[in-house]
Amino acid sequence: MRYPFDPELAAALAMMPEVNISDLAAARAAQAAELARQVAAADTEGVVVTDVREAGTALRLYRPAAARDPLPVVLRIHGGGFLLGGPDVDHEANLHLCRTLPGIVVSPDYRLAPEHPYPAAPEDCYAALCWTAANAARLGADPERVVVAGDSAGACLATAVAMLARERGGPGICFQYLDSPALDDRLDTPSARQFTDTPVWNRRNAELSWAAYLGAGMPGSAGVPATAAPARATPGDLAGLPPAHVAVMAFDPLRDEGIDYARSLLTAGVSAELHLFPGTFHGASLVRHAAVARRMAAEEITVLRRAAR
Repeated sequence: MRYPFDPELAAALAMMPEVNISDLAAARAAQAAELARQVAAADTEGVVVTDVREAGTALRLYRPAAARDPLPVVLRIHGGGFLLGGPDVDHEANLHLCRTLPGIVVSPDYRLAPEHPYPAAPEDCYAALCWTAANAARLGADPERVVVAGDSAGACLATAVAMLARERGGPGICFQYLDSPALDDRLDTPSARQFTDTPVWNRRNAELSWAAYLGAGMPGSAGVPATAAPARATPGDLAGLPPAHVAVMAFDPLRDEGIDYARSLLTAGVSAELHLFPGTFHGASLVRHAAVARRMAAEEITVLRRAAR
């Protein structure tokens, strides 16, 4: 199917690698090689980067080197279809966010499916939130200004962390930033049915992703909880969650589940803002020179600064 993509994005498509998770070992190896190159070239000036492995918690911590006052915290959860990646995925973006916010960025190194299906990933991300809260004083973090953020599968996990914190009386969260969220295992929205061959993420990848995360035969069944697939949430499940900003891409199979989730939050009495970026596809932000990608990056900083004031 032909899509009316933004011209700058369309011109970059030929240079973007295909994401094919049907051969997961090959996809992981290719991603790891590319990320190693990017991390080695990343500019870390002004940021102290620390990998933390303690008390069952695994995360990467970014902190402005010269900061003195208590800082806001962004628990920023990487995407990858629940199957791919680690903190290296967002390394450059997290360095930039740390410097420009400025604030502490926490990137959970959560366990991946299918080796570790639900609920391993949300529990790991929640553990990272709890670790950050417990260590706020020595980190110079302001526990009243904690934001959860993520893109794609990472946005799903961010919503799960917000739900778990509310249900368990855990650390406070002041805001959710959800970018192209993967929220609905049923894959029955109009965009999920229409956009089957889109770049970066398509229906086949989505099917494989949910099956690995939830277990074979579980996607679309009646037993999937809201902390696994937040589109399953009722208004009662969502009441009392932090305010949210939801960004969706126009030609993304996940588009409509993000729109529906923003509507569900509003129905539950949760403040929510929704932004659809025209001409875009899932992962369009990777084309960093494109004007629309620059707008997306600038909006993220603006929204997070406002949320963490």
